Amino acid sequence: MPTIVLSNFNIFCAVVGSFVTLYGLISHYVKERLYMSEPLIAVLAGILFSHGTQWLRPDEYASLDPVNLENVTLTFTRVALSIQLVIAGLQVPGKYCKTEWKSLGMLLGPGMAGMWVSSSLLMWGLIPNISYLHALAVAACITPTDPVLSNSIVKGKFADQNVPVDMQYLIIAESGANDGLGYPFLFFALYIIKYVGHHGAGQPQTGWGHAMEYWFGETWGYVIILSVMYGTVVGYLGRVTLRLAKQRNWIDHENFPFFPISLALFTVGTCGIIGTDDLLACFVAGNVFNWDDWYRTQTEHDTFAPTLDMALNMGIFMWLGAVCPWDSFVHNDGRIPFYRLLVLGLLILIFRRLPAVWLMEKQIRQCQNLTHTLFMGYFGPIGVGATFYLHVTMEFLELIQVDGEVREDAEDLKEVLHIVVWFIIMCSIVIHGLSIPVGKLGFKIEKKVAVMMDQNPVVPGDHHRANAVERRKSLRNSMLEMESGLQPPKRVHRFSKLPDADDSELSLLPKYGDYRSV
Repeated sequence: MPTIVLSNFNIFCAVVGSFVTLYGLISHYVKERLYMSEPLIAVLAGILFSHGTQWLRPDEYASLDPVNLENVTLTFTRVALSIQLVIAGLQVPGKYCKTEWKSLGMLLGPGMAGMWVSSSLLMWGLIPNISYLHALAVAACITPTDPVLSNSIVKGKFADQNVPVDMQYLIIAESGANDGLGYPFLFFALYIIKYVGHHGAGQPQTGWGHAMEYWFGETWGYVIILSVMYGTVVGYLGRVTLRLAKQRNWIDHENFPFFPISLALFTVGTCGIIGTDDLLACFVAGNVFNWDDWYRTQTEHDTFAPTLDMALNMGIFMWLGAVCPWDSFVHNDGRIPFYRLLVLGLLILIFRRLPAVWLMEKQIRQCQNLTHTLFMGYFGPIGVGATFYLHVTMEFLELIQVDGEVREDAEDLKEVLHIVVWFIIMCSIVIHGLSIPVGKLGFKIEKKVAVMMDQNPVVPGDHHRANAVERRKSLRNSMLEMESGLQPPKRVHRFSKLPDADDSELSLLPKYGDYRSV
C-alpha cells in the first residue's frame, strides 16, 4: 500500500529542487533587471525554509549535536571556497599577479592590515567589556574579502556597464589571495591570547617569546610559505599534464573543463592532511595553472564554470541562512545589546576598508578617480571566508583549557565571536546585495524628477531654477554632440554608461588591448 515518507532527505531534495527550479525560470530577470545577487536570494530562501517553514532542519542533519553542525558547516565552506579560489585564479589573465604586483601588494599588505586595525578599533569601542586583544581576534575573522560575494559584484550586466575590466580583475585577484592570507592576522592574536593572556594559564610554556615563535615558525613558515610552494607545484604539474593530455588527445571534451575542479578538491584534501593553508594553496594553484593563459582562452566560452558557480552560491548561502544563529542577536543575556550590533555592522561596512583604500589610492593604478576609490573601498564583502575563519578560531579556542575546561577568557571570546561575526556576515550579504538595486532605483527616481521639473514652466524671477534647467539642457546637448562624434570602445568604460559607436567609428580608435597596456 502506498505510503507518504516525510524523511529529511526527501523533504530536503523537494524543497531545494523546487526553489532552484523556480528561481531558474526568472533568474535572468532577477539578475539583469532587478540587479539582485544570488547570495542574497539564497540566504533569504534558507531563512524562509529553515526558520520559517521548518522544512529544512540543519540540526537534525547533524544529529542534534552543535559540534557536528559546526563541522558540517566548516567542511561545506572549505569545499566551496577551494573551488571558488581556483576559479578566481583562472578568471584573471595569465601572469596577472606578477604584472599587477604593486596594486595587489598594497591591498594584501597595508590594505589588509588597515582593515584589521579599523575593524578592531570599532569593535573595541562598541562591544561591552572586550579587550583590544580579543577585538583583534574577532576583527581578523572579517578582514578577508569574500571571493564568492565579490564574484557576484564583478559579473553581470551592472559590472559590464559600470566597472572597468582591469578593476574587475583586481577585485577578483585580491579577494582570492587575501582569503588565505587571513591566517597571520588571526593567529597573531590567538597565540598571544593562549600563551600571554591570563598569564598563559593551562599551558606548559608561556610568554611573548613562545607566542611569537609559534607565529613566525608555524603560521608564516608552515602555513603560509609551505602553502604557496605547494600550490605552485600543484598548479604547474596540473598545467603541464593537462596540456600534454590535450595535445595527445587523451582527455575528452567533457572532462577538460572539470579538470580545475578536481585539482581544487585534490589541493584542499592534501593541504588538510598536512595541516597547511588550503585556501591560499588553491588560489596559487589556480594562478600557476593559468600562468600562460592557455586554459582560460580554451574555455572562454564554456558554461561549466558559471553553472558550477551558481550551484555553489545557492548551496552555501542557503546553508548559511539556515544555520545562522538569528536568536542570539537579540537574546544573548545582555552580552551585546542589539542596537550596538546594528551600529557596529553599519560602521564596519563603511569604515573597515574605505580608509585604507583611500590612503593608498595613488599606489593602486586601477583607482583613477574618486569614484573608483569609493567603489573599491565600499565593495569588500564579508561572507563564506569569515564563516571559515570563525570555525577555525572556535576550534583553536576549544584547546585552551585549564583542568579539562575551556579557559574563562577563551569561553567569553567564543561567545562574542559567535554573535558578532555571524551578524556582520549577514549585514554584508544584505547591504551589499541591495546596494546596486537601491542605487539604480535612486538614479531612476532622480532622472524622472529632473524630467518633471524641466517640463514645468519656469516662474519669472526664479533665477536658481532657470540656471538648473539650463545646466541640464546643456548637459543633454553635450551628450547629443558626443553621439555624433567618435566614441571610445565599449570595453573602455567607467562608472557612467557611454553611448555606443558603430564599427566604422571604432576602427579609427586605438585598440583596447591587454590590461597591461592600460
